[in-house]
Amino acid sequence: MTDETISGSEAAGSALDSQPKLIEVAAGLVFRNGLLLITQRPSHSHLGGLWEFPGGKREAGETFEYCVRRELQEELGIDVEVGELIESITHHYPDKAIFLKFFRCNLRQNEPCALSCGAFAWVAAPELRNYVFPAADERLLERLAASPELWRAGA
Repeated sequence: MTDETISGSEAAGSALDSQPKLIEVAAGLVFRNGLLLITQRPSHSHLGGLWEFPGGKREAGETFEYCVRRELQEELGIDVEVGELIESITHHYPDKAIFLKFFRCNLRQNEPCALSCGAFAWVAAPELRNYVFPAADERLLERLAASPELWRAGA
Protein backbone atom coordinates (compact mmCIF):
# COMPACT_ATOMS: atom_id res chain seq x y z
CA MET A 1 0.00 0.00 0.00
CA THR A 2 1.27 3.48 -0.83
CA ASP A 3 0.64 6.87 0.68
CA GLU A 4 -0.74 8.09 -2.64
CA THR A 5 -4.53 7.87 -2.72
CA ILE A 6 -7.27 8.92 -5.05
CA SER A 7 -10.51 10.12 -3.58
CA GLY A 8 -13.61 8.06 -4.32
CA SER A 9 -15.13 10.86 -6.41
CA GLU A 10 -11.97 11.19 -8.50
CA ALA A 11 -11.83 7.44 -9.12
CA ALA A 12 -15.55 7.26 -9.91
CA GLY A 13 -15.35 10.28 -12.18
CA SER A 14 -12.49 8.90 -14.25
CA ALA A 15 -14.16 5.47 -14.49
CA LEU A 16 -17.47 7.01 -15.53
CA ASP A 17 -15.80 9.24 -18.11
CA SER A 18 -14.27 6.22 -19.85
CA GLN A 19 -17.56 4.28 -19.98
CA PRO A 20 -20.08 5.60 -22.50
CA LYS A 21 -23.71 5.63 -21.45
CA LEU A 22 -25.50 2.42 -22.54
CA ILE A 23 -28.93 2.93 -24.09
CA GLU A 24 -31.17 -0.09 -24.61
CA VAL A 25 -33.35 0.01 -27.70
CA ALA A 26 -35.97 -2.37 -29.10
CA ALA A 27 -37.06 -2.21 -32.74
CA GLY A 28 -39.60 -4.02 -34.87
CA LEU A 29 -39.18 -5.66 -38.25
CA VAL A 30 -42.68 -5.51 -39.69
CA PHE A 31 -42.96 -7.38 -43.00
CA ARG A 32 -46.01 -7.37 -45.27
CA ASN A 33 -46.29 -8.81 -48.79
CA GLY A 34 -42.52 -8.89 -49.24
CA LEU A 35 -42.07 -5.34 -47.96
CA LEU A 36 -40.48 -4.06 -44.74
CA LEU A 37 -41.70 -1.05 -42.75
CA ILE A 38 -39.05 1.61 -42.08
CA THR A 39 -39.32 5.05 -40.48
CA GLN A 40 -37.44 8.31 -40.80
CA ARG A 41 -36.03 9.92 -37.67
CA PRO A 42 -37.40 13.42 -36.97
CA SER A 43 -35.03 16.10 -38.27
CA HIS A 44 -34.55 17.65 -34.81
CA SER A 45 -33.48 14.36 -33.15
CA HIS A 46 -30.09 12.63 -32.81
CA LEU A 47 -29.25 11.29 -36.31
CA GLY A 48 -32.22 13.27 -37.62
CA GLY A 49 -33.38 12.53 -41.15
CA LEU A 50 -31.85 9.05 -41.26
CA TRP A 51 -34.04 6.00 -41.78
CA GLU A 52 -34.40 3.22 -39.22
CA PHE A 53 -36.49 0.31 -38.09
CA PRO A 54 -39.32 1.58 -35.89
CA GLY A 55 -38.77 1.34 -32.16
CA GLY A 56 -37.14 3.22 -29.34
CA LYS A 57 -35.58 3.34 -25.91
CA ARG A 58 -36.55 0.77 -23.33
CA GLU A 59 -37.97 2.32 -20.18
CA ALA A 60 -37.18 1.11 -16.67
CA GLY A 61 -39.08 -2.07 -15.84
CA GLU A 62 -40.09 -2.79 -19.46
CA THR A 63 -39.26 -5.95 -21.32
CA PHE A 64 -37.80 -5.43 -24.78
CA GLU A 65 -40.94 -7.01 -26.26
CA TYR A 66 -43.26 -4.60 -24.42
CA CYS A 67 -41.04 -1.70 -25.50
CA VAL A 68 -41.45 -2.64 -29.18
CA ARG A 69 -45.25 -2.78 -28.87
CA ARG A 70 -45.38 0.58 -27.04
CA GLU A 71 -42.99 2.34 -29.42
CA LEU A 72 -44.76 1.16 -32.59
CA GLN A 73 -48.08 2.30 -31.13
CA GLU A 74 -46.62 5.72 -30.24
CA GLU A 75 -44.67 6.24 -33.49
CA LEU A 76 -47.05 4.74 -36.04
CA GLY A 77 -50.36 4.02 -34.30
CA ILE A 78 -50.10 0.31 -35.06
CA ASP A 79 -50.68 -2.71 -32.86
CA VAL A 80 -48.22 -5.54 -33.39
CA GLU A 81 -47.62 -9.03 -32.14
CA VAL A 82 -43.96 -9.35 -31.18
CA GLY A 83 -42.32 -12.51 -32.47
CA GLU A 84 -38.82 -13.93 -32.58
CA LEU A 85 -35.65 -12.02 -31.86
CA ILE A 86 -33.89 -11.58 -35.23
CA GLU A 87 -30.72 -9.73 -34.21
CA SER A 88 -28.98 -8.15 -31.20
CA ILE A 89 -26.34 -5.49 -31.82
CA THR A 90 -24.19 -3.26 -29.63
CA HIS A 91 -22.89 -0.16 -31.39
CA HIS A 92 -20.56 2.46 -29.92
CA TYR A 93 -20.90 6.15 -30.75
CA PRO A 94 -18.36 8.62 -29.30
CA ASP A 95 -20.62 9.66 -26.43
CA LYS A 96 -22.81 6.59 -25.90
CA ALA A 97 -23.30 2.93 -26.66
CA ILE A 98 -26.53 1.50 -28.06
CA PHE A 99 -27.71 -2.04 -27.39
CA LEU A 100 -30.38 -2.89 -29.96
CA LYS A 101 -32.71 -5.86 -30.15
CA PHE A 102 -34.63 -6.34 -33.41
CA PHE A 103 -37.81 -8.44 -33.28
CA ARG A 104 -39.98 -9.78 -36.07
CA CYS A 105 -43.42 -8.23 -35.60
CA ASN A 106 -46.78 -9.05 -37.16
CA LEU A 107 -49.10 -6.16 -37.89
CA ARG A 108 -52.34 -6.89 -36.03
CA GLN A 109 -54.32 -3.69 -36.23
CA ASN A 110 -54.34 -0.27 -37.93
CA GLU A 111 -52.43 1.07 -40.89
CA PRO A 112 -49.26 3.02 -40.05
CA CYS A 113 -49.30 6.80 -39.92
CA ALA A 114 -46.39 9.10 -39.05
CA LEU A 115 -47.35 10.14 -35.51
CA SER A 116 -43.89 10.74 -34.03
CA CYS A 117 -41.54 9.96 -36.90
CA GLY A 118 -40.63 12.07 -39.91
CA ALA A 119 -42.09 9.64 -42.43
CA PHE A 120 -42.49 5.92 -43.08
CA ALA A 121 -42.13 3.64 -46.08
CA TRP A 122 -42.78 0.04 -47.07
CA VAL A 123 -39.68 -1.10 -48.98
CA ALA A 124 -38.54 -4.21 -50.84
CA ALA A 125 -35.12 -5.74 -50.12
CA PRO A 126 -33.35 -4.16 -53.14
CA GLU A 127 -34.69 -0.71 -52.16
CA LEU A 128 -33.18 -0.72 -48.65
CA ARG A 129 -29.83 0.57 -49.96
CA ASN A 130 -31.61 3.66 -51.35
CA TYR A 131 -32.17 4.85 -47.76
CA VAL A 132 -29.51 6.16 -45.37
CA PHE A 133 -29.53 4.34 -42.00
CA PRO A 134 -27.47 4.92 -38.83
CA ALA A 135 -24.21 2.97 -38.61
CA ALA A 136 -25.73 0.89 -35.80
CA ASP A 137 -28.09 -0.79 -38.30
CA GLU A 138 -25.39 -1.85 -40.79
CA ARG A 139 -25.04 -5.47 -39.64
CA LEU A 140 -28.81 -6.00 -39.75
CA LEU A 141 -29.01 -4.39 -43.20
CA GLU A 142 -26.37 -6.83 -44.44
CA ARG A 143 -28.29 -9.76 -42.96
CA LEU A 144 -31.56 -8.59 -44.53
CA ALA A 145 -29.87 -8.30 -47.94
CA ALA A 146 -28.38 -11.80 -47.64
CA SER A 147 -31.44 -13.56 -46.16
CA PRO A 148 -34.45 -13.58 -48.48
CA GLU A 149 -36.17 -16.05 -46.15
CA LEU A 150 -36.58 -13.25 -43.57
CA TRP A 151 -38.82 -11.42 -46.04
CA ARG A 152 -41.31 -14.28 -46.40
CA ALA A 153 -44.43 -14.30 -44.26
CA GLY A 154 -44.25 -16.64 -41.30
CA ALA A 155 -40.48 -17.11 -41.66
